Amino acid sequence: MITIYHNPRCSKSRESIAFMEQQGVAYKIIKYLDADLTETDVKKILQKLDYSPIELVRTKDSLWQDTFGDVTLSDEQVIQAMVDYPKLIERPIVVNGPKAVIARPTEKIYEIL
Repeated sequence: MITIYHNPRCSKSRESIAFMEQQGVAYKIIKYLDADLTETDVKKILQKLDYSPIELVRTKDSLWQDTFGDVTLSDEQVIQAMVDYPKLIERPIVVNGPKAVIARPTEKIYEIL
């Protein structure tokens, strides 16, 4: 089953859900802002995306800029920042088994179906 790490306030996240419904594919939603993701959860997502930690961060977000913009962080520190501040995680993340994509644009979901 497909898993969508979803933020209901994000239009791209809502578009990914609509896309899955149009495709008739079963999916489950994880509202990651409320899910209390752990360091292990973030590392698993990173592995499926084949991303470095910083690639999953919304670095243009004011929270990142204000809190970490002038600091050089290790990969572990970046992961911890995402655990502490899940708002920093890029979205939507769509996972299918061992693979995942950031569904921007939504059509990127085809890559893992």
